[in-house]
Amino acid sequence: MKSRKIGAAGRIVTFIDIGTNSVRMLVVRFNPNHSYSILTRQKQQVRLGEGEFDDEEITPDAIDRTCLVCRKFVDLARTFSAEEFIAVATSAAREASNQSELLARLQREALLDVRVISGLEEARLIYLGVASGMHLGDRQAFFLDIGGGSTEISVGGQQQYQMLESFRLGAIRLTNQFFSRNTDGPVRPDQYKVVQQYVKNAIIHTVQKIRRQKVDLAVGSSGSIMNLADIAQKALHPEGNSPSGVLTYRDLKKVIDLLCALPLDERRRVPGINPERADIIIAGAVILETFMKELSLESVTTTSRGLQDGMLVDYLSRMEDFPLFGTLSPRETSVLQLGRSCGINEAHARTVTRLVLEIFDSAKEMKLHDYGEWERELLEYAAFLHDIGSFISFTNHHAHSYYIIRNSELLGFDQKEIDIMANIARFHRKKKPRKKRLDVPDLADHEQRIVLVLAMFVRLGESLDRSHAGLVEHTKFVRAEKNEVVLDIISGSDCQLEIWGVEAERRAFEKVFSKHLAVEVIAPRTGGNGQKDS
Repeated sequence: MKSRKIGAAGRIVTFIDIGTNSVRMLVVRFNPNHSYSILTRQKQQVRLGEGEFDDEEITPDAIDRTCLVCRKFVDLARTFSAEEFIAVATSAAREASNQSELLARLQREALLDVRVISGLEEARLIYLGVASGMHLGDRQAFFLDIGGGSTEISVGGQQQYQMLESFRLGAIRLTNQFFSRNTDGPVRPDQYKVVQQYVKNAIIHTVQKIRRQKVDLAVGSSGSIMNLADIAQKALHPEGNSPSGVLTYRDLKKVIDLLCALPLDERRRVPGINPERADIIIAGAVILETFMKELSLESVTTTSRGLQDGMLVDYLSRMEDFPLFGTLSPRETSVLQLGRSCGINEAHARTVTRLVLEIFDSAKEMKLHDYGEWERELLEYAAFLHDIGSFISFTNHHAHSYYIIRNSELLGFDQKEIDIMANIARFHRKKKPRKKRLDVPDLADHEQRIVLVLAMFVRLGESLDRSHAGLVEHTKFVRAEKNEVVLDIISGSDCQLEIWGVEAERRAFEKVFSKHLAVEVIAPRTGGNGQKDS
């Protein structure tokens, strides 16, 4: 059943995830132009599952904390004029014998109708949230999310999962079960092995199924995995010589040895650790290490996305006002979303993008470059977003475009790709792209050359739609000689402004390619008898 349509003023929806450890809230504005804007993200630890898993009853104090936080979150969401609330509860709530008491109080005190979801539904939503924010292409991934009361896994690609599973394994649950008598002291190797064997026995049949699947990479979400990665980064590699967002099995083992050797008060002071997780982090580490060991995973890529993002994705997929959702890749979706949320002139952006890609393809045929699909894709997105800085001010909007692209949450891209796109947009007008002015210190020389070449193509494409009227139908390089290259401009209209714009780029073009740029303007029905400007 489709969700209601978005009115002329937009629609503000709040998503709340009541987990075993924390409550998370996401407030989103859905705009009439088929984009959305995240207004706020909030997270507060409540330890709803604290002490529950022995007798399957949530404690009164835990219910009090959860209701208080949810009421404050709902009040905050209403300051944004939120008109719809979607709330789910996971492991602690679904196993509690006093579940009805929790739900009744949430409804009465926070005016929140909460849906308790199954472990498989939780796994599905986590998959949606994580996969939608990554560029997987044809790769297949193993997704792992370690919560307070349960662990969810999935195996799937960009658009579809092949396996979902939920286990009664969580950082709070295992801490209560195995470490409750010694929460303040170090963890002995024999204690650790007992927990590890317990986890191994719980997952062994699923592990055997996963081994038969094609898995190209592992992706870990949840606070426990991200915090373990932070500890590895800051405690083991303080010089910053390891890739961020990746936790290797080797580093995980070192982190576990470090944490287990320390009493709780010293564990809280380990570089990178979240002190609020210090008492449960070892139990979370056991789960992660056991999965990595049994599946022979050398590393896991971490992500902050999860269930909450999956709730948003699931909501979008059922909205009539988002007809393209689900048909685009995460990269395409995030670029389109960013452009629309900043109110770009989409017709001009698409015209420039089309012309720029024609220039790129024909330049490759003329051997002006030898770049492939990766560079072409980054060029496409940079061209689409090149004017996005006008959202702030037209004056120096190229500099604003650079800032917006570089500092936005563009899902599916790594930082290097974002830096390249930001710099391409930065140099689409005004100052010519020169290596000494590139703000990409971490890029190698050949990658800085990519910025120079692709920015030149966007400058030409922008010139070819200078009037924003779509007068140029097609363009391509048709001849390349030793000292000159010829660009055909196909137009059935008077496009003198566009011609002047291209002519103004001749000097910059020659510096990049060491060739003079000649222009031929061709009427589409004349069979090539047009005006030549050399």
